[in-house]
Amino acid sequence: MRKLYFIPERCNGCLACEQVCRQKQSQTQSLFNAKAETPLAKPHIRVSGSDGRYSISVCQNCVHAACVEACMAGALSYSDAGHVSHDAKQCVSCYMCVMVCPFAAIAPQLTTGKAGKCQLCLDEEQPPCMIACSRKALFFGTAAEYEKEIEGDRLCIM
Repeated sequence: MRKLYFIPERCNGCLACEQVCRQKQSQTQSLFNAKAETPLAKPHIRVSGSDGRYSISVCQNCVHAACVEACMAGALSYSDAGHVSHDAKQCVSCYMCVMVCPFAAIAPQLTTGKAGKCQLCLDEEQPPCMIACSRKALFFGTAAEYEKEIEGDRLCIM
């Protein structure tokens, strides 16, 4: 299964991934107008940290996802590819998924009043957040592809 991986050593906290995600979630789909919309669209990826140490909060597409188990409305389920999928039409805004997610990757969306999570922008060839990251701190692929990607970083450290 392909998923989004984070390589913290490469991140400089520029927030480009957040901004492009906010644009994707916005009503206008415009980078500049998205910041001025009311209510403000929330990005499904969030960067936190300081002093050169950053982390992200994004759906990990868990194999045994607590959010899927907790969703009483059936709005969260597993896709055929194994990703955790969210159907906003079925969401009843109980936010049980928000409460049980150990990664804080599901959040109430001010624009809809429903829960929202990263859907990996599977309608696109590559997630826009990954493309926006000039430092290549985000990687979309399988676990084996990710290991190969960071192998070069490990060699440089030694």
